Amino acid sequence: MTLNPLQVSPAISQFQAGQWVPGELRLICVARWQETPDVVSFRFKAAQPLSFHFKPGQFLALQLEIAGEEYRRCYTISSSPSRPNSLMLTIKRVEGGKISNYLIDNLKPGHSLMASGPYGQFNLIDIPAERYLFLSAGCGITPMFSMSRFLTDSYLDSDIAFIHSARSEQDLIFRDSLRAMNSRHDNFKLGYLLEQGGETASVSGELAECPMLPGRLSLAALEQLVPDYLQRTVYVCGPEAYMAATEQMLAQADFDMTRFHKESFAENTSAPAGDGSANYRLSVAGLELSINGDQTLLEALESEGLPIIAACRSGVCGSCKCRVVSGEVESSSQQTLSQDEIDSGMVLACSSRVKSDIQLETGPF
Repeated sequence: MTLNPLQVSPAISQFQAGQWVPGELRLICVARWQETPDVVSFRFKAAQPLSFHFKPGQFLALQLEIAGEEYRRCYTISSSPSRPNSLMLTIKRVEGGKISNYLIDNLKPGHSLMASGPYGQFNLIDIPAERYLFLSAGCGITPMFSMSRFLTDSYLDSDIAFIHSARSEQDLIFRDSLRAMNSRHDNFKLGYLLEQGGETASVSGELAECPMLPGRLSLAALEQLVPDYLQRTVYVCGPEAYMAATEQMLAQADFDMTRFHKESFAENTSAPAGDGSANYRLSVAGLELSINGDQTLLEALESEGLPIIAACRSGVCGSCKCRVVSGEVESSSQQTLSQDEIDSGMVLACSSRVKSDIQLETGPF
């Protein structure tokens, strides 16, 4: 949908609000502010009174229209469900980023857009822990901020170590809010790694009480900032290269990798190659369709206008899961499916191509 200006209700009572049910909803932007020179946060309320309940760390998919084309993009919810009357997204301007840059340039208070969600298994509820270590870089800080806010709001004795990597002090997202968490909660320990200026910032400035080290994340820096890191459960989010390097570093340090968890919207970029010369029969919703061997199930369903939610389109979020009743498919991702779902024939439509005639169920499940 396009960005539409709507009249924002002056007051929405949380006591009259319904609870957010997974699916589509219209969000109204009520505020925006600059976090850093290239990062903007947006606060939303629902078009109808709604209390936003989700798992800290989850994301939603925005739907909008640009120059006549429809787009969907996933963004982590940076607010916390412990403060359920509004929803916050934090978006970074990136070179060539069509959707992110469009939102930063055009989305203003009073505008509305459609969203779906919440999605994602990278969250505090599905990944429980006794002691937390949050490692982030760049805009990968957004799920960690949501998790930290939730824990410091709701579980005051939570043991949290939070290490964020950034280019410089001016690139620190949520710096004031994190500084407040650090000063108010004895069990919340915040540290920074800065590629530029870390040595200076470590001894002076507003954030002098938060350790700031120069350079990128390394085992030596981690041991200095979080000496007991081996006893914690690790959550990692950031650029793919950062997460891969962090995973390799911890594995080499004999960290228990069953307690290593990372977020990624780019785990699977394409479904397995299909046989473009083959055509099969797809039976779904009482219809008989033809599907080419090169098409994913998602492409085939969307080409016929059949309803299916597809948020990440890369085998990560699990929003497009469907069930194969009969027939054979090949999938490149099962990341968000439980073993019971896999055994029952559930697949991710964006990551699956057919190998035979197939009968499909699209839910809801």
